[in-house]
Amino acid sequence: MARRIEIEDTIRRQYRRYNAVRMQLTVRLLPPADNSYPVGHFLASVNELFLYVLQDVSDGDMVGIKIQNQVNQNDKPIGIRFRRKDRLSGEVIWNVFEKVSQSNVRFNSLVTLVVTVHSVKMPVGFGRVAHKSRG
Repeated sequence: MARRIEIEDTIRRQYRRYNAVRMQLTVRLLPPADNSYPVGHFLASVNELFLYVLQDVSDGDMVGIKIQNQVNQNDKPIGIRFRRKDRLSGEVIWNVFEKVSQSNVRFNSLVTLVVTVHSVKMPVGFGRVAHKSRG
């Protein structure tokens, strides 16, 4: 299977106090082959990108994503609000891209993109150790 993304640079920063991680990637989505369906290729590229980015994040953790062109820094970035990782899919991202592409003519997904991912590890339960009951 051919790769659909090319990662040029990665910056990772951890905020221990807030149990959060910030990862900033400089990425290029590779263009589709001549005979392929461009929308399907785009969805597969975005899914591959987020599988790579979110591989160390648990399903219950909160994730926020910001995407912008590296060239057009003045334009408003594409933002996906914080949501659980298991609720984030290619369709959600495609809907956000679709809205931005209608309102921002200069946004191009085939140029170099800067993807910033914030993840917050959510505590499980109340932080207590489970004690065995004696019946």
